[in-house]
Amino acid sequence: MRRVVGAVGQLVLGAVLLFTGIAHLTFARVEFRAQVPSWLPIDANVVVIVSGVVELCLAVALLAVWRQPARGIVGAVTAAFFVAILPGNIAQFAEHRDGFGLDTDAARAIRLLGQPLLVVWALAVTGAISALRALRRRRTEIA
Repeated sequence: MRRVVGAVGQLVLGAVLLFTGIAHLTFARVEFRAQVPSWLPIDANVVVIVSGVVELCLAVALLAVWRQPARGIVGAVTAAFFVAILPGNIAQFAEHRDGFGLDTDAARAIRLLGQPLLVVWALAVTGAISALRALRRRRTEIA
């Protein structure tokens, strides 16, 4: 049962990233610009495009990679991506920027609190932590 839940969770996460990656590059580009911190010295449109491409790559990997340890590595990279975009979510909250219907500080705060759940989701459904531990054990045995 655990394997089925993990597989379904991985498929859903891959589908979500596929949708958001497409959204970054097409119909929601302006909305995603609200999440780019004003202090970032890179054009907001470039940040949105690059993050959209990264999301598409992660989506394909999540939908295609099922064997460990590669599956766990994909999960860890996905979790790291969610951590990397956290400053954008913080900036949207701190700079009171509207986007995706988040037009109050309370709504932006709730969205911000959801980010750690994405990190946990990516790690849990891919078995990332146990896969990375197994890789580390193998490396220490070889060395």
